[in-house]
Amino acid sequence: MTHRIKMIVPVPVPPQALAAFAGQIPAGLVRPDISVEFACAARGGGTLDSLYEGTIADAFCLAAGCRAEEEGFSAVCINSMSDSGVAALRSRLSIPVVGTAQATYHLACQLGKKFAILSMWDNWRWLYDKVLTEQGLHHRLASIRSIGVRPDTAELLAGKEDSVFPLLMDAAHRAIEEDGADVLVLGSTTMHQSHAYLAAHLPVPVLNPGLVAFKACETLIDLGLSHSRKGFAPPERIIDNVFEAA
Repeated sequence: MTHRIKMIVPVPVPPQALAAFAGQIPAGLVRPDISVEFACAARGGGTLDSLYEGTIADAFCLAAGCRAEEEGFSAVCINSMSDSGVAALRSRLSIPVVGTAQATYHLACQLGKKFAILSMWDNWRWLYDKVLTEQGLHHRLASIRSIGVRPDTAELLAGKEDSVFPLLMDAAHRAIEEDGADVLVLGSTTMHQSHAYLAAHLPVPVLNPGLVAFKACETLIDLGLSHSRKGFAPPERIIDNVFEAA
């Protein structure tokens, strides 16, 4: 039996960008019995730069994933550190729904005492704060280090190695040496192309969020586990067709 995992990018992106997102999961780490399918929000913002765009993403991630169970998927993952629509999808679905930020932060806590987030720009601080507050993990955060570069959701970091990677390396060293971080978390799935470089040159674990979340989906499938229906109560009435008129 092949288990299908639906990965949802919370903003609309062109097909070539969706292929770049898929590149965060190396083919060699995908088992023969697992199939990964990437999709994106039908509409919405571009960079999740604010609570405004984040709220729009919540709705369109719910729209993209609400029928995943009927479509034959075994798990759904929001492929973003925003965890957009995760709680709503858990209410709607019985299959596992993984939030990339939740999965990554909790793994970071297992690997060290304090983790730091490496971010592209300060406009993403709201989404880190949202999930850290929901999960009660602010006390495990050493710092958020931003390099002040606007994210590119079309090309991601492709072609930016010479300009962006040194900035990320400098931010990483500051997080370790000045802030006391002993684990580093990439602040976006759009940054996955920097993971191998940073992991090879830094003395602490560096987490690639999209890959962590994928493996979290795989683990839940293997264990036959999903979210609590007491914690995420199902709706009395299913009204998925509300999105068809949106």
